[in-house]
Amino acid sequence: MKKDDDVQHEKTQKDELQKKLWEMANTLRSNMDGADFKYYVLGLLFYRQLSEHMESKAAELLKGDKLSFEEAFKNKQMRRVLTEAVLESNGYFIEPQYLFKVCIDQIEKNEFSVEYLQKALNSISASSEGQPSRKAFENLFSDMDLTSAKLGANVKDRSKLIGRLMQSIDAIDFHLNDSRIDVLGDTYEYLIGMYAASAGKKAGEFYTPQNVSKLLARLATSGLTKVKSVSDCTCGSGSLLIQVGNYVKVGHYYGNEVNPTTYNLARMNMILHNIPYQYFDIRRVDTVRDGGKEDYEGERFTVQVANPPYSQKWSAASHYLEDDRFSPYGALAPKSYEDLAFLEHMIYHMDKKDSRIAVLMPHGVLFRGGAEEKIRTYIIEKLNYLDAVIGLPPGCFYGTTIPVCLLVLKNERSADSGNVFFIDASKEVESGKAQNYISDTNVDRIVTAYTDRKDVQKFCHVASLKEIQDNGYNLNITRYVDTFEEEPPVDLAAVEKDLNAAYKERDGLMKKYDAYAKELGL
Repeated sequence: MKKDDDVQHEKTQKDELQKKLWEMANTLRSNMDGADFKYYVLGLLFYRQLSEHMESKAAELLKGDKLSFEEAFKNKQMRRVLTEAVLESNGYFIEPQYLFKVCIDQIEKNEFSVEYLQKALNSISASSEGQPSRKAFENLFSDMDLTSAKLGANVKDRSKLIGRLMQSIDAIDFHLNDSRIDVLGDTYEYLIGMYAASAGKKAGEFYTPQNVSKLLARLATSGLTKVKSVSDCTCGSGSLLIQVGNYVKVGHYYGNEVNPTTYNLARMNMILHNIPYQYFDIRRVDTVRDGGKEDYEGERFTVQVANPPYSQKWSAASHYLEDDRFSPYGALAPKSYEDLAFLEHMIYHMDKKDSRIAVLMPHGVLFRGGAEEKIRTYIIEKLNYLDAVIGLPPGCFYGTTIPVCLLVLKNERSADSGNVFFIDASKEVESGKAQNYISDTNVDRIVTAYTDRKDVQKFCHVASLKEIQDNGYNLNITRYVDTFEEEPPVDLAAVEKDLNAAYKERDGLMKKYDAYAKELGL
């Protein structure tokens, strides 16, 4: 549990960040829409963070030489040694002239140009060329088009606009290195909320609200202190992967993401959270389409978390029946619902020993018939991997109001192998202005129930495999957790008495009306 002062410090930092973001948005509202604005903000925040890390590392390496970064860089031999050392540890190098603070100084002197900023950003990716870190840094800033007419008609106008944005980011008065919050994640979540209408229904695929991420991470790592690997096959901005790392020591992070923008965000997020480039692999890949290729056949993960796009269409082409990820089930997820294809992919990539999955899915996967029923039956009856089914509240995700379920799977269930635990957490929610949210208290109650694994009236139930079989492998939560609330008994005598009194009052008023009407000759 967090201490009260930690909670307050975190809230202060988050409030300060949101205040600055709101000011930025108002300043630039007439220049660009929210979809464009957020990527410039995220990119420039990341640039600031890389610069601060660069300065910090250089100061650490030069501590004994009593030289500044700028002074050491002027010495050819020291420049070479310093560059090699920083590249080995950080995976990138920023020359003193291209640091964020230099751009800020230029802005204050009216000497700044977006063309200079572009050179600075290009130098970061270029520094990793030929290095083991190349994949982590290449094209990281590709979503920040500094030549876009949306920023201004000419270089001067674009420079003025970006300069104002950089000054706003520089004015955030806490050091990113000392931050208690997920700066990139909080920024992304706040901006999506700010521009919910323009973000579109797809926005929810890119970012999982933080407390939902916490819930998945805690359930997936329950009882563990360290894991060899964690994977997210639809990693979006990487928030789920990072949350797992907050609860256990992770050996290596893996993520797949098909969208180029969020692929960049995920890599930024890894680096922002001080995860060395040697310990993460974020790949731009279509998980279901490409995940069966031989490049990935041998990959097995200790923990897997995911929030795949809900009820997305896919080809369900017959050749997938020959794919080892799907062939054991004897049926493919239907063309209209790709959901279980993602789950089958995750099951295939489970490590052979004590591997876990925590995945968010639409409720339809629990009860739809046909191929999905066949797949569901195989997971429960043949594999016996399904450990828990948790129903979450509606309205907690950007871009969709539907209620979502959380599935927990384990390949080593020991004492729990004869049952599945059901939790109806649909009421574990706090109401917000733009959307509902699951609070820390809600998360704690769900996790405690999962850990205790005991029946609690109208909240959770341990269902035997026989019980599930008798229900035709239908996992609809209401079949297992009785949430019916009886209406209070109606006192018919009291109702009749009230009605008679009302009739009497009505008759009296009608008599008065008739008398007034007669006087008026109506």
